[in-house]
Amino acid sequence: MSKSRVEIIKELCEAYGVSGQEAEVRKLYETYLAPVSEELEHDNFGGVVGKKTGDANGPRVLISGHLDEIGMMVTYITDEGFIYFQTVGGWWNQVMLAQRVVIQTRKGNITGIIGSKPPHVLPAEERKKTVPFTSMFIDIGVTSKAEAEEVGVRPGDPILPWSPFVQLANPKFYMGKALDNRLGCATALEVLRSLQGVSHPNILYAGATTQEEVGLRGAQTMVQHVKPDIAIALDVGIAGDTPEMKKSEALSKCGDGPILLLYDSSMIPNPKFRDFVMDTASDAGIPLQVEVVAGGGTDAGRFQTFGSGVPSVAIGYPTRYIHSHAAVYHQDDFDNGVALLTELVKRLDFATVRDIQAH
Repeated sequence: MSKSRVEIIKELCEAYGVSGQEAEVRKLYETYLAPVSEELEHDNFGGVVGKKTGDANGPRVLISGHLDEIGMMVTYITDEGFIYFQTVGGWWNQVMLAQRVVIQTRKGNITGIIGSKPPHVLPAEERKKTVPFTSMFIDIGVTSKAEAEEVGVRPGDPILPWSPFVQLANPKFYMGKALDNRLGCATALEVLRSLQGVSHPNILYAGATTQEEVGLRGAQTMVQHVKPDIAIALDVGIAGDTPEMKKSEALSKCGDGPILLLYDSSMIPNPKFRDFVMDTASDAGIPLQVEVVAGGGTDAGRFQTFGSGVPSVAIGYPTRYIHSHAAVYHQDDFDNGVALLTELVKRLDFATVRDIQAH
């Protein structure tokens, strides 16, 4: 029996894959991609896509999430066995202290906790300040550098948040690590699953890049490998439905549908493609929200500048508390996102893509 969408998202989220070291989650992802693809294709940077040909003479369509998640890297072990680290990807220091982490070593996974000086010994003014990550360390419960090395820890080892994937009080809400961007990876997979036995007027490449969180690096290699005529980056957005959030900061709400990004720090979408997405959602009766994310970028920023230009958009999901140990999303948004992406692929024929390309 095939696994449900939630079961697949859970497995992908609980797999580990910090930027630059995505092997574990990629291998898992490939087990899902392979049965619904004609073949798997890889760039030389760790990215993978499943290919499905609807019309061999049609346009090349790329839809892609990114495999990597934010994390850390071991940089130094003290004589007492405490571990200093470099952040990988965008962390906000306030969400890091006292959180459980997993260090992936050549001998197996090691559990630890992020520590710092306790507030009890700090001057009153210091207690009000955010602790920089350079003053944090990881405690794995050893008493010496030799003991830490004996269990397998060494510089360069990846460090990941420990956060099980769980269902919340409203059964449509789920919480877990790495929703950014295993939701995008799962979307690409589900589009391939939805198109089994269904015709579409193009050659579809659906999968995931690597190293998005450290500068959209894998998008650059993947787009050069696929050479698409048109591309969609799948990612998450910032939900604006929590206390203290203003509409000027974020518009989207969990449960009200996927998001079309009108602007982010890496990209302004092709206007014809943007309108095509909005019109398709309206025609198909699929709820769609719009959002502006001035403080973050997506892989679409690299897709669109390949060659002489690739019309690109970014579509994602309103997600609470991203870039922390645990984020929250609504399953209806995911299901509607898959429906929208599937409908888009079915409508992207040669004439439509050529019209979008012709500014």
